[in-house]
Amino acid sequence: MKYTILLLIMICLWACSAPFGKKTKIIHVESFSSKYVPARNIDIWIPASYSADTKYNVLYMHDGQMLFDSTNSWNKQAWMVGETMDRLIKEKIIRPTIVVAIWNINELRTIEYFPNKAYQLLSDNIKNNLGKNRLKKSPESDNYLRFITQELKPYIDDTYSTYGDMQHTFIAGSSMGGLISMYAICEYPEIFGGAACLSTHWPGTFESNMEIPAAFRDYLENNLPSADNHKIYFDYGTETLDSLYKPYQMMVDTVMMKKGFTPDNWITKVFAGDAHDERSWAKRLHIPLEFLLK
Repeated sequence: MKYTILLLIMICLWACSAPFGKKTKIIHVESFSSKYVPARNIDIWIPASYSADTKYNVLYMHDGQMLFDSTNSWNKQAWMVGETMDRLIKEKIIRPTIVVAIWNINELRTIEYFPNKAYQLLSDNIKNNLGKNRLKKSPESDNYLRFITQELKPYIDDTYSTYGDMQHTFIAGSSMGGLISMYAICEYPEIFGGAACLSTHWPGTFESNMEIPAAFRDYLENNLPSADNHKIYFDYGTETLDSLYKPYQMMVDTVMMKKGFTPDNWITKVFAGDAHDERSWAKRLHIPLEFLLK
């Protein structure tokens, strides 16, 4: 009996030290500098299987401080990205992928995430109202995307073993982060092959006004990337702020169909009972990840 127990202990010790016992890790980069936007923190999630001899997809995500650790987020919620990614990779549901989490700067979040070219379609009256109540100044989203595509992405591709091409590069976010993810794949279709836009904040503000969602729709009509080689995911819940989104998302869905997107490369999902929070996004995160990365 004692030899059996000893053998079991030895097997456990071996298993813990074996290669498949490797863990995922998060590399924190403090105050990543940029000539386009103020410096901000970056977290880079590395899969347990990472090897310099293998190429990896890269998923860029906004609101980085809300993605991994609920104890450090303002509302004590998180997307639980690491746990979901790790499970999907281990189960071979998605391809091994590095996640680049871009922290927001709270006071700049709205102006960096509000699509500038859609903003330019608005009337002066709406712009003035946004300036007083929401944006305070013109959007800086074009510079934010320059930072991602011209500074952050080259750093990631130089530092880690990535594919680097459009077919293996993706972007995702929620709420205003959904807007900027949509804007990113439209402005840089040669860089991003897919975008996940969860609980996309089509109203653009907290007031009822059709002109802002209509501007997003018009922008999409003229700027959507090719349906032949791009994937786009939308969703929304039915509670709290998400309860406002249905008519706007339906308007966008009409544009998606008009531009040739089909269930093979575009999904819009509704999640009854889900609210506008990280807990809800964490619960359904596996769905857009599987859609983009399978």
